[in-house]
Amino acid sequence: MKLLFGCVARVRVIGYEHAERVGGFLLAANHISHFDPLIISSVVRRKIDWMAMAEFFPNPFLGSFLRAVDAFPADRYRADRKTIRTAIERLNEGRIVGVFPEGGIRDGARSLLEGAPLRPGASTLAHMAAVPILPCVIVGSDRFYSKKSWLPLRRTPVWVAFGDPIPPFPDTEKSAARERLERELAAAFKHLYAEVREKFSLTPDDLPHPPRERMIGRVGALRRPPKAFGAARHPYHYRALPFSRAAANTVDLLVCASMNFVQSRHRLHARSCEEMERYVAECEKLTPHDFYAAPRDGEIASAIGDAYGATVTWRSPIDSKFSANNIARADFFPCPRGWSAPTVLMLHALMSASHVGYRRWAAHFNELGWNACFVHLPYHYSRVPRGYWNGELAITADLIRNAEGLRQGVIEVRQLMAALRERGCNEFGILGTSYGGWIGALLAIVERDFRFVALMAPIVNVEHAIWESPASAFMRRELRRAKIEPSLVMRHFHLSSPMHNEPLCSAERVLFVAGDFDLIARPADIEKIQQKWRGSELLHVRQGHFGYRMLRETIARLKERGL
Repeated sequence: MKLLFGCVARVRVIGYEHAERVGGFLLAANHISHFDPLIISSVVRRKIDWMAMAEFFPNPFLGSFLRAVDAFPADRYRADRKTIRTAIERLNEGRIVGVFPEGGIRDGARSLLEGAPLRPGASTLAHMAAVPILPCVIVGSDRFYSKKSWLPLRRTPVWVAFGDPIPPFPDTEKSAARERLERELAAAFKHLYAEVREKFSLTPDDLPHPPRERMIGRVGALRRPPKAFGAARHPYHYRALPFSRAAANTVDLLVCASMNFVQSRHRLHARSCEEMERYVAECEKLTPHDFYAAPRDGEIASAIGDAYGATVTWRSPIDSKFSANNIARADFFPCPRGWSAPTVLMLHALMSASHVGYRRWAAHFNELGWNACFVHLPYHYSRVPRGYWNGELAITADLIRNAEGLRQGVIEVRQLMAALRERGCNEFGILGTSYGGWIGALLAIVERDFRFVALMAPIVNVEHAIWESPASAFMRRELRRAKIEPSLVMRHFHLSSPMHNEPLCSAERVLFVAGDFDLIARPADIEKIQQKWRGSELLHVRQGHFGYRMLRETIARLKERGL
């Protein structure tokens, strides 16, 4: 880190002597970018054991790196005894433990530098371990989201300030000690921030900005001015960081290879041709409204009750052979307006790596006056059967289970919408990604009460998804072994393929988002359905199927359209 940031950054440090103290202590820093722990570690001679988001550790590459540098996982949404025990043990061994009391990347009014409240974890931990807290303020690291900052001769300035250590007040009662620690730590952050700005005469551009603003530039972010709802629809492009086709294709192919590996773990074989024939013959008698009809019962309504903002579980109307998958779940994130506010339904991608990003965007929707609801889709998150991985069973060579999983997801969301209507919510939004975008498109076919339907890299060409996509190579092999022909599968497309249907809601409410280099949900396929769903809009984003830029640009466009 010293070598890397020595080439691309000019780090100026205040109060360096405070960071060189001996013994164990808690280093608490503000958080404005993913580069903060790397830069802070590069200027402190002693090694820092950072608390890192638990969601990073399941990734085999990132998890291995974090463990190699003695980082350890922390759940940002609940107190975890193992995390607390690990931190206290290391502090008692005389080591430095690094924490970000904000719980995530923050800027502006949401930042503790601007007076936002601290989370109580740091003060509680310091008091329990009887070690001091060393406040640290970092400014300028968010500039490294811009590619220009990585030019070797540019030497982007970064400022780091360490304050006086705050004692743990071991002789004070626990709650009073924690309150005093929080008060002194908050004052220290404000003081150090003011000192850095005054000493180095920082300009407004030097101060923290959202990562997206640093990525796309502060000025001229959009090629075209925004258009309101009802205006003529056309492909809409953002000017984002260049992302080469080769790099995007490499990422897509690597993830597709891992998906094929997951498929082979349990050798999830295809159903027999005879079973498929019987299933398709029965489905041919149904319309989408029949296939996705939600039962009218009070189980989900009673599950929601009056618990505004709670996690809701109910018995799924579709039974699978896996008991864990038969319990539907939705996590609510309420805004102050109550049940009557419009609700955005967040539908995640296949084998989604983490729900953290969705929770973060839920907070943004809350600020805009929307309730948010993160739906656990079939075979994902809380619904994963023992012995399987997240989403492993959602899309396999068992096409009947795939179709029933889609049906299950659509019906459960419709049940949820019906229950919310009973409480006064009459408008909804869909934010769906990939597999979730597929389910979102099917919902648009059978529901009309949508303010917007944002479908990011949705699976709309089911024929390509099964017979050509690099993510389904193992699936194709198993289907050919079972002698299941494409013509047989196509007989179900009137129920499962968005390309073969029209939306029941107004097409002007639909926003399709395509990755320019996507190998799975190909831009040509999304352009084709956008033209078929007349009045819908198409947004192009320069990434492959897998990436985080698409979600940022989609929500930015929704805000411009007035949600």
